[in-house]
Amino acid sequence: MFLTCEGALGMVPAAVDYSGRADFHAGYQRIEGINLGYLQIGGTQMFALAQVLSDLFKDIPRATISRKMEILKIRSRRCQPAELRTLKAINSVPTRAVKCSLISKADLEALCSSCKSFSPCP
Repeated sequence: MFLTCEGALGMVPAAVDYSGRADFHAGYQRIEGINLGYLQIGGTQMFALAQVLSDLFKDIPRATISRKMEILKIRSRRCQPAELRTLKAINSVPTRAVKCSLISKADLEALCSSCKSFSPCP
């Protein structure tokens, strides 16, 4: 079965679900001019933390982002293997990645607001 990606780039084949059952779908969200891949899991958009750090917060030290996440009580969650394969297929994480953390859209928005003096986020 093929999953599809929805968003700024339209419908795009994303990945094969090897388990035969998909509990999520993938897409792209344009945030501050940057296309970030996401997984829609249980009604929540989840973004790959690696892509958020490398593309959206590339000019902010990781220690600063980590402190902000602690202050805001933002927690990430680990990807399941099928989720990681999908994120690789939509180029949100490197193909060599063996694990990945996800952050919710609400937490991403809070982090952007907190870092607005450091980055291009609103």
